Amino acid sequence: QAQLVESGGGLVQPGGSLTLSCATSGFALRDYSIGWFRRVPGKEREGVACQNGGTTWRDYADFVKDRFVISMSEIDNTVTLRMTNLEPDATAVYMCARGHYGSGDCTHFETDYDTWGQGTQVTVSS
Repeated sequence: QAQLVESGGGLVQPGGSLTLSCATSGFALRDYSIGWFRRVPGKEREGVACQNGGTTWRDYADFVKDRFVISMSEIDNTVTLRMTNLEPDATAVYMCARGHYGSGDCTHFETDYDTWGQGTQVTVSS
């Protein structure tokens, strides 16, 4: 059974950095895309970054503005999201998700993902 478990969230000051991890199991990471999403209270879930399994092809939401980096390790089946220069508006629950098998390039549309982690809270505040 496919599972994704996020970790690494916490409290960080504005301008700080944080690295989130998504531990995957039950499937071959190279065969799937993985996306990072976030949900801000009162708003819809939105895509942040994604990467195609088995490749280095990545895509980021426009608001990321080169501050986030997604990376994938097939050795330990983990997908990380390195976030730098964080602002208070980045406060949200961040979650990773697995794309549908055999899908094309990863997207930021949640309907293109079939398995989700429970999420990890990120709070940016002084």
